Amino acid sequence: MTSVKSVCENMPFRPSTKYEELNEIGTGAYGTVYKAIDKQNPGLVVALKKVRVKLTDDGVPMSTLREIALLKQLESHSHPNIVKLIDVCHGQRLEREQQLVLYLVFEHLEQDLAGYIQRLPATGMTPHTLQRLSLELLTGVDFLHSHRIIHRDLKPQNLLVSSSGHLKLADFGLAKTYDFEMKLTSVVVTLWYRAPEVLLNQPYSSALDIWSAACIIAEMFSREPLFPGASEKNQLDRIFDLTGRPSANAWPAGISITRESFANRSSKQPRDLCPYLCEYSNDLLAQMLAFDPRSRPSAAECLHHTYFKQEPL
Repeated sequence: MTSVKSVCENMPFRPSTKYEELNEIGTGAYGTVYKAIDKQNPGLVVALKKVRVKLTDDGVPMSTLREIALLKQLESHSHPNIVKLIDVCHGQRLEREQQLVLYLVFEHLEQDLAGYIQRLPATGMTPHTLQRLSLELLTGVDFLHSHRIIHRDLKPQNLLVSSSGHLKLADFGLAKTYDFEMKLTSVVVTLWYRAPEVLLNQPYSSALDIWSAACIIAEMFSREPLFPGASEKNQLDRIFDLTGRPSANAWPAGISITRESFANRSSKQPRDLCPYLCEYSNDLLAQMLAFDPRSRPSAAECLHHTYFKQEPL
């Protein structure tokens, strides 16, 4: 993992001397993103992510450097389905607030997958585009997992689509290297894309990214979220409408929510909720949306599924 010292030593200038902000692209819990130009190369448009970091007695906390360290590690591979990190630099040190402004400079892509889906014609994506974007999503996830990194916040807003129509994974603010199963805060993954083991406050692994990816693929088919829950309990209820209510043996012990809070029902097929799925995509999503994370295929196994062996690819 990149150390505080090594990261800071590689941030020798203030972004105001090199980048000019044009307009705000978006904001979230982990910072604000601006469209900007490189003053030394005015033809280069970039995405400038501005993060205010709370300083500790030791300087920049390691948790804040997680995204930077992971992106630096990933950038050496120049993977086509991972957003490119161009630069890392620091801005003003805010002594009164004990904060430091950090800037992560990424390649600029005009839209995210959520916007791309919203702008689709009434006919939706072509079978070829659905298959290709699903393949690119899982290829990016497989690359992360092969480097022992879980994204932990896959959703259409964190997937970028290039002008040529190719998909790239972005926003690694919640990403984490992993060892087997982890028991961490349940506040990972936006609610609609959150795996049941996270909702039930159970240990989780890279399989939670597989669940999120399946929700995204279904959304590309239908142009509607697969599980648009209004609360964690409602989210589980929507999930059980597909998977069926877990058996008493499968229900985790020691959690506040009871199995009896949910109606008993049988399992369904993904295409019962998303009728636009073809036979092969339905089979793929049925595997990816298994309630038991140990039953879900890895990203590499997904890429070898029959769905990706058929026309139109």
